[in-house]
Amino acid sequence: MNKNISKSIVSVFVFILFLIPIITSSLLDLKQRIKNEIVSEQERAKKEAEDKIYLTGRFDPAQREDFVLIPSQYTLGGNKMYLRKETYKAYLEMQNAADKDGIDLKIASATRNFDYQKDIWDKKWSGVTIVDGQNLSKSVPNEQERFKKILEYSAAPSTSRHHWGTDIDINDANLGYFKTEKGKKVYEWLVQNAYQFGFCQTYNLKGSDRSTGYNEEKWHWSYFPLSRIFTQEYKNLIKEEDIKGFQGDKYVSAFNLIDDYVLAINPDCI
Repeated sequence: MNKNISKSIVSVFVFILFLIPIITSSLLDLKQRIKNEIVSEQERAKKEAEDKIYLTGRFDPAQREDFVLIPSQYTLGGNKMYLRKETYKAYLEMQNAADKDGIDLKIASATRNFDYQKDIWDKKWSGVTIVDGQNLSKSVPNEQERFKKILEYSAAPSTSRHHWGTDIDINDANLGYFKTEKGKKVYEWLVQNAYQFGFCQTYNLKGSDRSTGYNEEKWHWSYFPLSRIFTQEYKNLIKEEDIKGFQGDKYVSAFNLIDDYVLAINPDCI
């Protein structure tokens, strides 16, 4: 073998030795990038899953640091009620202002997680809870029609805004109360003042600006600085298949629950 060939072989060998750490480093960098991307995707998926859990109410508010137990002097019925801390703080400010004007505000219902909402729904479905003077399991034997009837005022579990800790029912979840002299004064005060504290009437009278969804609820008020964020997240994350786990859930696909109910709210709350 001549000297020139030997030198060429040596040069190639040296060059290969030179490339090995570069190639090895590049491969390691590529592996690390892939690993980082996978971790990021997993974290993103985990966050989305956690958001879905939150948005569909599958958690215990008593176990969350961002929720607070409402003192009994501000509630009706004696049940333990929870709200997000921000919502509770805003409610206290509104309650204090109302009290100065001679208006008594109490929370009739606050956070209702999936299990709580399921209990409400299932009892109406099975006839344990009477609706408009009727046992729906008997008066509305057609299950799809029964589903629609319950939707007039009650959200299906996984779709209630009460899951989020931003919405409250004030004084009495009954239209009859708001036809009384006291109820009228409470509602008039809320209409004139609640917005100053970040609250809006979630379900106003249906009309051209809200043609679908639940009937008007004068008692249901939402802390919109937070609820508008959760509304958008719900729109982005929740799918029809996420709405399940309660009596009659096989009829979910017959109703456009997300667009025609969850998102069908007073435009002032968006």
